[in-house]
Amino acid sequence: MSADNPNLAALEAELDRLKAQIASVGFVCPGSVVRRYMPCGKPGCRCQANPPQLHGPYWQYSHKVDGKTITRRLTPDQARQYQQWIANRRRIDQLLAQMKQVSAQAAEILLRDATPAPSRPVQTTARAQ
Repeated sequence: MSADNPNLAALEAELDRLKAQIASVGFVCPGSVVRRYMPCGKPGCRCQANPPQLHGPYWQYSHKVDGKTITRRLTPDQARQYQQWIANRRRIDQLLAQMKQVSAQAAEILLRDATPAPSRPVQTTARAQ
């Protein structure tokens, strides 16, 4: 068996390996976590100076719900937790893409090796005139 032409048993083993990896992933969530530095807008504040010294860091988590972006502030510990969950989500997306590739290769083998069903003659009934 070459790497370019795996057999069905090797593909099934690869699929089992990918399923085990998915099973080991913890919590997942979509979205992103960013660290922001922001001005407050208060006149005379250091954030209004030239150059500005912005306030922060502030951690924010953003995700979409029904097409609307939802953003919430996080503590540093919460930000680390969300970053892990987001990384888990991306890992699952990668594993699913690999599973699609393995499945497509298996489908090619199964379709290629399938024996065609014997063709049967089509019977038609004569119409009464």
